[in-house]
Amino acid sequence: MLRLRGRTGTFLLGDPANAMPRGSAGATPGAPVVDGAGQTGDFLSVKGLPASVNGYLKAGDYIQIGAASAARLHKVLQDVNSNASGEATLNLWPQVRVAPADEAPIVVTNAQGNFRLASSDTGWSIATNRLYGITFGAVEVV
Repeated sequence: MLRLRGRTGTFLLGDPANAMPRGSAGATPGAPVVDGAGQTGDFLSVKGLPASVNGYLKAGDYIQIGAASAARLHKVLQDVNSNASGEATLNLWPQVRVAPADEAPIVVTNAQGNFRLASSDTGWSIATNRLYGITFGAVEVV
């Protein structure tokens, strides 16, 4: 936390309770990539999925677009089925605000986004069984 220097630094953060997709992407992810440059908004066309799969991703699964400081975390809003060519359209939240490059990789396991602290204040606690806890607010880096 100190290395972040308050709200200056950034860090990658995902949802550890939902690191694995509930759809078949958890077992057979294929090689998902963005299908076409210039896409922004609520929907993203992707390719490189296993062909003709129902339930590749389930509503509530997370995906990551980009890597390192460009990583963006999105939640899938509807179940995703791939067509015979291994293509699909993802309905995402939040919407894609910065268009990824054509064939930018899509991460479906341990998806993360780039965040910074919402404020320099953090909370901490120590339980009687010596279990330590920390709380902090974070905002997405856009």
